[in-house]
Amino acid sequence: MTRIAVGGFLHETNTFAPTKATYADFVHGGGWPAMTQGADVLKSMRNINVGLAGFVGQAEARGWELVPTIFAAASPSAHVTEDAYERIAKVMVDGIKNAGLLDAVYLDLHGAMVTEHLDDGEGEILRRVRQVIGSDLPLVVSLDLHANVTPEMVEQADALIAYRTYPHVDMADTGRAAARHLALLLGTKRKLAKAFRQLPFLIPLSWQCTNDQPAKGIYQKLAVMQNDAVPTLSFCPGFPAADFFHCGPSVFAYGQTQADADTTADRLAALIESHETNFDGRIYTPDEGVRHAMELAKTASKPIVIADTQDNPGAGGDSDTTGMLRALVRNRATRAAIGAVYDPASAKAAHAAGVGAIVRLTLGGKSGIPGDAPYEETFTVEQLSDGRFVASGPYYGGRDMDMGPSVCLRIGDVRVVVSSHKAQMADQSMFRYVGIEPREQAILVNKSSVHFRADFEPIAERLLICAAPGAMPADTSALPWTRLRPGIRIKPNGPVFVTPVNSRSHSPAIG
Repeated sequence: MTRIAVGGFLHETNTFAPTKATYADFVHGGGWPAMTQGADVLKSMRNINVGLAGFVGQAEARGWELVPTIFAAASPSAHVTEDAYERIAKVMVDGIKNAGLLDAVYLDLHGAMVTEHLDDGEGEILRRVRQVIGSDLPLVVSLDLHANVTPEMVEQADALIAYRTYPHVDMADTGRAAARHLALLLGTKRKLAKAFRQLPFLIPLSWQCTNDQPAKGIYQKLAVMQNDAVPTLSFCPGFPAADFFHCGPSVFAYGQTQADADTTADRLAALIESHETNFDGRIYTPDEGVRHAMELAKTASKPIVIADTQDNPGAGGDSDTTGMLRALVRNRATRAAIGAVYDPASAKAAHAAGVGAIVRLTLGGKSGIPGDAPYEETFTVEQLSDGRFVASGPYYGGRDMDMGPSVCLRIGDVRVVVSSHKAQMADQSMFRYVGIEPREQAILVNKSSVHFRADFEPIAERLLICAAPGAMPADTSALPWTRLRPGIRIKPNGPVFVTPVNSRSHSPAIG
């Protein structure tokens, strides 16, 4: 029987964000499944939208024996602590080392992990795994579409295969694709040629959405380029908030010959570069966005949905800024709801006061974002929740969620979801679990950039993007970059990055 060691370790690192990812964050998981080890990994990786879950189903259908190590993931944030990284990586690598005779290894990684001591978290994991398994055993990896792929990652893996949708509704599909590619490698018993290209400009998150052009068309053409000569091909727009040498978009192809891989990678890279101007769009200020939404709502039959994009916990924000809430209240918005504001202290106070109570709270604004502050006001407590529910929409894909003690607060005709854990507002159930029916609102404000679209676009009259103060600027040129590779443009058609005088080395740190 074919024996495959498997594991998952995912984190998207915003090096400019206010809060680091600790071991406890991986234990809880945030919007991801909680940490599991050993045999429990296979129990939790079932029928959910996660790369490893997709791989497990495909592997079992092929009759492969799986040797699980660990699955650990945490909400995007600042750097992963050295303690968390080393503890989790040790379980994964030791599990592979002690697995006995293996035919291959599959790992579900993100591709944009920066730690306190490593620029390239995934490259180092793959290097350690390769040391254990040797150069001949196939090592296949699924990656997030936002991976900042490095030469080390490409060198160590036999194949990197990235998601093709943002919102990421194809995470499990990508795990299945990794299984199919691994079956090809096992069947032919030969390695494929690799081609890797890094692109010359950063792409802001808001314009990476694959529901819209230009990304939609690019991925459609990418699918056509993949064929028997090039069995797998990927484009990662990258995660443009990691201040290190290899941050940015990339293309990687695997071909029967080096010429096959090189030709296809060059074609895809040229296609993407030809759309540089299209990777940009309109961003509203909080007041502009709210007023525009209120005007649209007068004749709309469905909610106007606003992305509070710069406080996206899916991009490292703490999900606690108050700029959009202030704009809703200041402009007297009606039938409006915003979520989720991460504030355990306020949630605890509301639970203590009880439903119907009038409470004075200092809500949110605790992450120290410039231009933001706690919102001190009087609220009515409308509903309480223990924070446990199932997120059944296409992004979370049926995951069990635990937002901790949560509450629906009301101020005027604005309702606020307040939680004790943070996760991206990407599922309608994240309003419903505190008694807010999203379809009945005139305006919904989601702390998310794009993932919310998977579940909210079908119920929305219009989608708007607003930029209140937050940890993830919608304009990538606004970030204080110091360590990018010289010459990369820090936004589409934007200025070129120049190494600041007296900055530390740009070479990537490897353990």
